[in-house]
Amino acid sequence: MIIEYIRYTIPAGEEQPFLSAYRDAAAELRGSDHCLDYEISRCIEDPTSFVVRIRWDSLDGHLQGFRKAASFPSFFAKVKPFYERIQEMRHYASTDIAGAGGAAGG
Repeated sequence: MIIEYIRYTIPAGEEQPFLSAYRDAAAELRGSDHCLDYEISRCIEDPTSFVVRIRWDSLDGHLQGFRKAASFPSFFAKVKPFYERIQEMRHYASTDIAGAGGAAGG
């Protein structure tokens, strides 16, 4: 499993079109056998900063499976208007350091 993080800067007034684009594009993510899950987070301290997190079954599953699938052009067309707003787009591997805080367990 790998995690793709895409960090965007979305100017004030473009937030709803950005979120709507990803709501629409979620259909292609849900339809992919390679996408495990996804979420979009918005920064509290800087509301123009958004992070898209997508967990893929593998790097190959993302790059060769999803990106070469028949549904990818539709996905990309939906999010392409925001492509120039990307600050970072990288894949990460989890480490062995993970857990839950005390509030999560009780």
